[in-house]
Amino acid sequence: MNILIIEDETAAAVNLRSLLREVCPSCHILGTLDTVTDSVAWLESHPAPDLIFMDIHLADGHAFRIFKHIEVASPIIFITAYDQYALEAFRVNSIDYLLKPVKPEDLNRALAKLQRLRGQELTAYTTSVNTFANASQPSSFLIHIRDKIIVLSTTEIAFCYTQNERVTAHTFDGENYPLDKSLDSLIQQLPADRFFRANRQFIIARDAIQDISVWLGNRLKITLSQPTPEKILISKARVPEFKRWLATHA
Repeated sequence: MNILIIEDETAAAVNLRSLLREVCPSCHILGTLDTVTDSVAWLESHPAPDLIFMDIHLADGHAFRIFKHIEVASPIIFITAYDQYALEAFRVNSIDYLLKPVKPEDLNRALAKLQRLRGQELTAYTTSVNTFANASQPSSFLIHIRDKIIVLSTTEIAFCYTQNERVTAHTFDGENYPLDKSLDSLIQQLPADRFFRANRQFIIARDAIQDISVWLGNRLKITLSQPTPEKILISKARVPEFKRWLATHA
């Protein structure tokens, strides 16, 4: 099996090569690339490898930029120190998503998964996952946590919250999950009759609203059935829009 490694950390690339020699002695490593630019150039001028191991943060930007320049036919196993890009990864032929530091058992499992998905089954798998990930208004979100993929239904979400550029979905049963989207993109995908963008920090679910009270400056304070990291306030300017939303979707 011919393998291409796209990784900008020398130690991580060396470790991956060592692990591959251990768990897959018959694998042939075609090369190691560390930038988006070099990856695009290589993929344009060489036959598609059987498998690509790809880090997400490369020396000159996000690896997802590669797919804006060239169509990549090879299956991809992402290896990264970050867990918030799982959904984006599954949009681009990803068959697995491993967190650093990679362990031999994780690599074995990923390679075994590739073998199971060979041929038409692999095409069907990536097509179905891509369709799921790219749905304009999905009924669920794929969430990657460690070595598991969780399907989170939008009906489970009480509110979404952002802080320090990290977005989490908080459920009615008290769980919270990282999302690889901004609140701006989320509100475009969530059902408009059930979710409202309260402010820069919160998207709230209608079914989670427990109490609405008038706050200072003619703002509204929203209390939800689930504890929130901070008060949810709707500005005076947005109060009419919020009231219309409540009335329209009552």
